[in-house]
Amino acid sequence: MCVVISLLFIEDDDAIRLALKLALEDEGYEVREAPDGASGLAAFAASEPDLVLLDLRLPDISGFEVCRSLRASSIVPIIIVTAQTDTYDLVAGLEAGADDYVMKPVVPKELAARIRAALRRVHLHEVSASSSISKMGDIELRREQGIALKGGHELALTKTEYRLLCEFADHANMVLSRDQLLERVWGYEYLGDSRLVDAHVRRLRVKIEDHPDDPKHIVTARGIGYRLLA
Repeated sequence: MCVVISLLFIEDDDAIRLALKLALEDEGYEVREAPDGASGLAAFAASEPDLVLLDLRLPDISGFEVCRSLRASSIVPIIIVTAQTDTYDLVAGLEAGADDYVMKPVVPKELAARIRAALRRVHLHEVSASSSISKMGDIELRREQGIALKGGHELALTKTEYRLLCEFADHANMVLSRDQLLERVWGYEYLGDSRLVDAHVRRLRVKIEDHPDDPKHIVTARGIGYRLLA
């Protein structure tokens, strides 16, 4: 039985939305559309898609607010769409909870590759759990359940954040470069950049560190990457 993957594309530019919808349908996805933030949130609540594509520059609610709203209630993968020159938007979108990004003008094949990588992370999160339990101070990974706890309380991690924490735990006390993390967590070597890793590490620190600005678990190896202190 073939399982159809459903996508929600929130984009106010009709031409971009139609072109990418047709390209993604050719890839076998079911694509629902929304031209603004309010209708996008309503469509998400009604359809519960497998992945969300989100333009950051929407005519009503900003894409950042939409992203934060989705992330407050769901761990669905979110890929933001941003203009080439909007470096601030890119970082702010990742900080708002997005898992990945694609730059405009969007190349359909690149977008399809990012979607496949995001969905693969979801699949790995669901099937790769072992019976092992990892403990790092007051942080505990229960891989059989696919959850992380701090002080006995479950952390609200996205699937990408969870896989990032697992990668650090599997290589405790070892320095992992940003390129290594891109390949192992996001599943590609050349489609991402260091901003993707840095933004997710910052978000992860907020959730696991007592003082995110003075981290005791995930520390920076200046000029290289990051290291988890066991």
